[in-house]
Amino acid sequence: MHELIRACATASALLLVGAGAGQAQVADLVSQSAFRVCADPANSPVSHRDGSGFENRIAEYLAGVLDLPLEYTWFPMVTGFVRNTLQPGRCDVVIGYAQGHELVLNTNHYYTSTHVIVARSDSPLASVDHLSDPALQGHRIGVIAGSPPASHLARHGLIGRAKGYDLMVDRRVENPAGEMLDDLEAGEIDLALLWGPIGGPMAQERGLIVTPLLKEEGAPRLFYRITMGVRAGETVWKNQLNSLIRRNQEAIDDILREAGVPLVDDYGTALKPAP
Repeated sequence: MHELIRACATASALLLVGAGAGQAQVADLVSQSAFRVCADPANSPVSHRDGSGFENRIAEYLAGVLDLPLEYTWFPMVTGFVRNTLQPGRCDVVIGYAQGHELVLNTNHYYTSTHVIVARSDSPLASVDHLSDPALQGHRIGVIAGSPPASHLARHGLIGRAKGYDLMVDRRVENPAGEMLDDLEAGEIDLALLWGPIGGPMAQERGLIVTPLLKEEGAPRLFYRITMGVRAGETVWKNQLNSLIRRNQEAIDDILREAGVPLVDDYGTALKPAP
């Protein structure tokens, strides 16, 4: 009996040592000489090779706080993004990743946003703030195919006249959100439904009306908490980023608001109050 206990204890110790060694090996991949970011080179207004995206500005700000040079690994945000950037150690952080995604280890979320309605300022639908509004019946609405708002359109009998736009694309060659807003301005569609961090900044540039969807009931939810993503096992690095986010939250919020990103509370029911 004593031998069995001793054997189990020895095995447990070996597992702990092995796990610790594995974590140390993973942690060693994090650069100490640069803030290395994985990003899409053509995903405006989020990130762009020219540095114009709001995630670029957040990365630049955090690199300054850390007093490290900012370095990028560019790869389109499509299937294989994490496999070709973060996992092999070519970079150390993805600035924007939805909370709970299994491909990365998530930091604490640094903002919450929701899908939005975008309308022309002269549209009779500019004041609509929920998809069950009877005023939407008979109108053509643009929506990203397979996105959460599409399910709500179907529930309210609006999907039949909706115009769908591609979900998974290489933004270097396709721009579904831009095409949707072009169609809105041309009168091809009457309203556009977009993810807020995409639609908000793009609509702001065009002088369009943006209304966050805060009143929708039922699944799927339309709001998401956005984190930074690091490699699995890099808990020390994750905790460092958590501290960095916490100490610089107000500055991060300022960058997001200036870009036109709609910020909401953690439950997607109200706008986040400005300080």
